[in-house]
Amino acid sequence: MKNVFFLICCLVATVSQAQSQMPNVQLKNLDNNYQNVYKDYAAKDKVYVFSFWATWCAPCISELEAIKENYAAWQEEVDFEVVAISIDDSRTMRRIKPMINGKGWEYEVLLDTNQELKRALQINNIPHVIVVKNQKVEYVHNGYAEGGEEELFEKIKSL
Repeated sequence: MKNVFFLICCLVATVSQAQSQMPNVQLKNLDNNYQNVYKDYAAKDKVYVFSFWATWCAPCISELEAIKENYAAWQEEVDFEVVAISIDDSRTMRRIKPMINGKGWEYEVLLDTNQELKRALQINNIPHVIVVKNQKVEYVHNGYAEGGEEELFEKIKSL
């Protein structure tokens, strides 16, 4: 019985630790260059919003569109950057660039085509937002409802 309890405690500790810091994972950007989500997004005192999305996910697109409407004004107030992590696979990834260009998104876009980062962060469904400061996960939100971007910005400001 003690062994089972110990095993459960270790598993819970591992799961909670996996969400406390960004993993050391490299993803390609739209220019086919690798970016390391741990090292390349570690500017001191800068907040990074990692938004996991896909071209086939209507709530994801709605969330990124809502953020876009306020992005420039919010960036004047707070030093933060949105990094849109596409989880599109090889069947749908050809839709990414046309969608981004059509929507006019000015976010950094990374491609998690093998879903390595998604798995490392134990993300089960999208849209999924992770707010990071100094490489530490400060806020996690799953799903999107209209007005959710305001709650996100309040959290960003509090950091």
